[in-house]
Amino acid sequence: MRDRQSSTGYWLAARLKPARFITAAFLAGGLAGCSFTSPDEATGSQSVGIHGVTAQQARSIAQEAYLYGTPMVASYQTMYAFSIDKSNPQYKGPFNTVNNIARVFTPEDTAFVTPNSDTPYSFAVLDLRAEPVVITVPAMEKRRYFVLQLMDLYTYNFAYIGSRSTGNGGGKFLIAGPRWNGAVPAGITKVIKSETELVNMVGRTQLFNAADLDNVKRIQSGYKIQPLSAFTKQPAPPAPAAVEWIPPMPPAQMRTSLEFYNQLAFLLQFAPTHATEKWLRERFSSIGIKPGQPFNPDHVSAELRRALQEGMHTAQNNIDKNREALGGKTEGLFGDRSKLKNDYLSRATGTQVGIGANSREEALYPVLEKDSRGQELDGKYNYTLRFAPNSLPPVNAFWSMTMYRLPEQLLTQNPINRYLINSPMLPSLKKDPDGGLTIYIQAQSPGKGKDANWLPAPNGPFMVTMRYYWPKPELLDGKWVSPELQRVP
Repeated sequence: MRDRQSSTGYWLAARLKPARFITAAFLAGGLAGCSFTSPDEATGSQSVGIHGVTAQQARSIAQEAYLYGTPMVASYQTMYAFSIDKSNPQYKGPFNTVNNIARVFTPEDTAFVTPNSDTPYSFAVLDLRAEPVVITVPAMEKRRYFVLQLMDLYTYNFAYIGSRSTGNGGGKFLIAGPRWNGAVPAGITKVIKSETELVNMVGRTQLFNAADLDNVKRIQSGYKIQPLSAFTKQPAPPAPAAVEWIPPMPPAQMRTSLEFYNQLAFLLQFAPTHATEKWLRERFSSIGIKPGQPFNPDHVSAELRRALQEGMHTAQNNIDKNREALGGKTEGLFGDRSKLKNDYLSRATGTQVGIGANSREEALYPVLEKDSRGQELDGKYNYTLRFAPNSLPPVNAFWSMTMYRLPEQLLTQNPINRYLINSPMLPSLKKDPDGGLTIYIQAQSPGKGKDANWLPAPNGPFMVTMRYYWPKPELLDGKWVSPELQRVP
């Protein structure tokens, strides 16, 4: 997914600066590391009517809850569209079922923003409440990149199955929820535990070219998910308690509607409290946000509603400022808990930049939204991006550059149905006289002899997302830097 969100709407893209890679200490000023290390001690404010919480304290808690909950609410939008709402045009199939998309994505695919169009997807929403599941992966040729990304309800990339992490030899992987402590049966390659009972699995299988699609379909058909009881041929445990799944709010309302806090309360029941967050969950509870319990903002005092709205507004402003300060950089926004710790600002920012993006060791995603002069990209101008001789992106797998129209952050229609240029296309691309490679990024054809290197742009604002799968050390260390887009005079 940042390859990310629900089918009925999309994040509005904040305008970013040209992308350059950075180190882990990338956040600007006071926005860095927003992990809520202690409760505020505001005094003297008017009580909002819940457990003596003051309006100032309620604003602070609401701000914390918005940053903390943004990834969860966004994750649920995708889960609901893909595996709960059968009437949704983006519905893929029930829980614990692999749903393969045996093609690359096109502008018709609108379930989440900035989808990649290099790798046919395989999706699953795992429900681990009753018992673990076993994911079976077939063996495949060593040169083909694949990855099954496991993302919990917090959007932590808590585990990977794939070329980089487990190899291409295949295996059987047991995925268990936070409350499971059973015996591991024979034949399991690896046991992986999730912090939450709901998990998004996003699979990507490299497609070399159009003629390779049948091979990808064969591999995808080998991805299997079984409940543990089916794998061991034992009786199934009792079914989990029935859940009345609440419809997600329209994405356009997610940043302003107080229904957000009701959605968060609903989702907390699937995420047992982490040891480092016990006091934070208690703060949420102090204003009525309790796991699995309805939170109706119409039934609270006007003072609390005002505090919730102000806290939400402040938190969203912090996300916007953080995103702007990053200037198109995405490193440090995605990873597991050991990498992100409890940095809720980074996690929320990552959700809005591109929910479902991989951790940096799996893939890097610099975003280009401005040219080398700092001007926003627009299809009324022509641009070039040039890789110098012997300076293509250093990756173990492959690289790509994909066009998205703004503000939707979706693939864009064009006369040649080309949405990206990637390294598997290199044999068909034309090199410069010195051996370099120039890509033409514009709305109209660059002319005969250059069409092979043309990445069509929309007639309006756009962004280009670079993708570097399984990056080499020089990319991870920042020794190799993405080139900038040059506007053609």
